[in-house]
Order: sequence, then structure tokens, then C-alpha cells
Amino acid sequence: MAEAKEKNEKKEKLFYKQKNVYDIISDEEKKACEAYAEGYKRFLDACKTERLGVKYMISLAEKAGFRPYAFGSPVKAGDRLYFSNRGKALTLAVIGSKPFAEGLNIAAAHVDSPRLDLKQIPLYEEGEIAFFKTHYYGGIKKYQWVAIPLELYGTVALKSGEIIDVAVGNGPGEPQFCITDLLPHLSGEQMKKTLADGITGEGLNILAGSIPDKESEGTDRVKITLLEILNQKYGIVEEDFISAEFEAVPAFRAADIGLDRSMIGAYGQDDRSCVYAELAAILELEKCEKTAVCLIADKEEVGSDGVSGMKARSFERFVRSLCDTQGTRIEDCFANSFCISADVCNAFDPNYPEVSEKRNSAKLNYGVCLLKFTGSRGKSGSSDASAETVGKLRALFDKNGVTWQMGELGKVDQGGGGTIALLMANRDIETIDAGVPVLSMHSPFEVVSKADCYMTYKAVRALYNS
Repeated sequence: MAEAKEKNEKKEKLFYKQKNVYDIISDEEKKACEAYAEGYKRFLDACKTERLGVKYMISLAEKAGFRPYAFGSPVKAGDRLYFSNRGKALTLAVIGSKPFAEGLNIAAAHVDSPRLDLKQIPLYEEGEIAFFKTHYYGGIKKYQWVAIPLELYGTVALKSGEIIDVAVGNGPGEPQFCITDLLPHLSGEQMKKTLADGITGEGLNILAGSIPDKESEGTDRVKITLLEILNQKYGIVEEDFISAEFEAVPAFRAADIGLDRSMIGAYGQDDRSCVYAELAAILELEKCEKTAVCLIADKEEVGSDGVSGMKARSFERFVRSLCDTQGTRIEDCFANSFCISADVCNAFDPNYPEVSEKRNSAKLNYGVCLLKFTGSRGKSGSSDASAETVGKLRALFDKNGVTWQMGELGKVDQGGGGTIALLMANRDIETIDAGVPVLSMHSPFEVVSKADCYMTYKAVRALYNS
């Protein structure tokens, strides 16, 4: 008996053992987790696009005492500031007691998600049915976007300079949209094709309407009806589509999944599960030593390019302005900073075990997942965090009661993916990926664990308070 006990003690001491959150969480903290999940679901329903997300987050930030940052103005410890980058990306900061030369604690996520964008001349009629032409944004499986309800959001810039917001399908009783699919009886040829080819990009045409204008003759009478509706409600004409951004997104509302309500199903949880974790953590932060930064970028799903993506220099502009108030070089600030690139990873799915290596895959309910590297195959496109970086987070999370796990994006040579981690690391900022494991990632209805979302929030909170 003594020998068996000694062997068990050795295992306990020497072996690495991951822990299921529900095996160790207290009843009190489980209630906190549930409350957090309710706020997160409201956030998901309000933030179907990057513009809606930034507006919603600013409204919450202002209620929490944050104010727009005036570039060049002096700041002091305790100031709560935000900077909106063209309404599509957002940076929030709580100024710490330590000088900027000692660095920042940064949590960085992205607010954009895969979707369908309308083309610049989208509306057409065929067979007395009107459609919108689309161009998909980000990595999607095209077949998942047919025969589901869609909402439409738009921002229209008129020649006068006026900006008009359009939202259709998000309110009670409002019309929604969809993309049609073939009935099984007639889809014999379609079913012979691969999943990638069964539905084409040019085939993702959104059903828009079917009533012809009785007072018109000839063709395009249904198109006339729809343009009249848009003109009467929003004051726009067809040419205004050219200077507009319209996004079609799934019309699903966030919902509890499972008889035990342990999961959340919704659109856009890559990467809004991490965005909300950052936001919730910084809104409640009253004071800190190092300045805490909540960085929310756009365009990650298409390579982080453009003025609102992480390859742009808007973040440098913000930090440089802060540093200038203390006569600090931005290079020194970045070199002493630490960043959690808060992005999701794939969760191990027992329905598809062949793509994952079980010993190194994230699992639902095992907490926030650290990824030392992302990229693909030979770690291509990854910043590959150092041992010291991983060690720092291990100690920080254990000290603050954060349940965490290690993971990677599938088997070697299986595929992979990227985040903004390398873009932060390329700025000479110590960076590592950490986020929420997701099932059905990039689908119109992704699934996450409430416990993992809550632990990701605790992870960011621990960083901000370190």
C-alpha cells in the first residue's frame, strides 16, 4: 500500500494534468460564470458587424467613464481613454501609475468575422425575382451559407457627405433574407461535386424580393419595387450602393446549447468571444501599475491589411502620442510591453478526430487555451512565443486562479491558421496567443464553452492587474 501511495504521489508531482473547469470551480464562481455568459450573449446579438461592435463598445465604455482621447493632450494615472479608428477598430486604455517607458499590458483581438459583403452594383433581377450579388469575406465553407436566414447591415456615404445606416432583419417582425439551394430531387449533378464546388462564390446570391411594380412596363419591375422601398425608407438610389458597405450576416440569436446550458451557440464568436473578454476586463479596471490597453482590430480575417487592420500604423500613432507626453521613445515602450493576442483556437471535436493530435489539442471546458505558435506546417506565419513568455503566463494564471490549457491548430501538415500575434511581435512586443476554443469555427453558428469564455476574461483581467 505504501509503495502504491508513493507511486501516485510521484505522478501527482511529476505529471502534467489538465483540469476540467467544472471539476474545480466553486458554486459562487459558477454563478459569476453564468452572469458573464448572459452579458456576452447580449454583446453577440448587438455586435453582428465590426461597425456595430465598435458603436456598442463605445457606449459601454462611456458609461464606465472612458472618454475620447485627444491626441497630444497630457494624461495621468487613472485616466480612462478610447480611440476609435474610423468606426471599425477601437483602442481603450487605463493609464497606469508606472511610466510608459516600462511598457504596456496589451490584450489584442479582432472584431471582424467571416460574412457576405454585397458587391458595389449588387441588385439585379432574373426570372422576375430580385437578388443581391455578394462577395464573401474571410474563410468560409460556402455551402453553409445557403438556406439560412440572413440580416443585412449597411453604411451608405452619399455624395452630399451624409452617412446613412441601414439595418434590415434584426427587429421583431422585420423581413429577412436567404440564399436558395437546390431541392434533393433535382440536385443529382450538384451532389457529385466536392463540398468546395457544390456552391460557388458567384452562386451566393441573396434573395431580395419578388413583387413587380404595376405601373412599370418591360423588364426589372421587381428591381424597381425594391429600389422604391429603399428610397422611401432611407433616401438612397441605386448609384449610392457604389459608396456603401453592406454586410449580410446570419440572423441567429445567441443561445444556450445543451441540456445543461454549458455552451453558447452564435455567429461571430471568432473572435468576439475574446473581444468581450478584453472589454469586460478593462471596463471594470479601476487602477493599474502598467498602462492597460484593450486593442480591438479589424480586417484580421482577410490578412489584417487596410487602415483599420493591424498592419496599419494607427496603434503606433496612439501609443506614440501617449509616450510623447512623457518624453519616452515608443520603441522603448514596446520593448517593455507584453501582449496577449486574444484569438480563438479550434476545440477538439470527437466527430472529426482525424484532424487533431489529441495530446496537444484544446478541449471544451478546460479553460483559456495558450498557443505557443500558430501558422501552418513548419510554423510558417507564426511569431512562435519564447519559453520565457509561456512561463510568464503559466505563473500569472496559476497565481490568479485561471484555468488554462495548451493547444495547437490541428495536426502538423493538416492546415493551420494565423492571428495578429506576429504583427504585434514584429513591433518588438513580447506576444503569445491565448483565447477561447471553438467548435464549428468560421461557420454561421459557432459553439463555445461558457467556462472557457469566463476563464479567458479572467486571464485578461490577470494581465491588466499584473
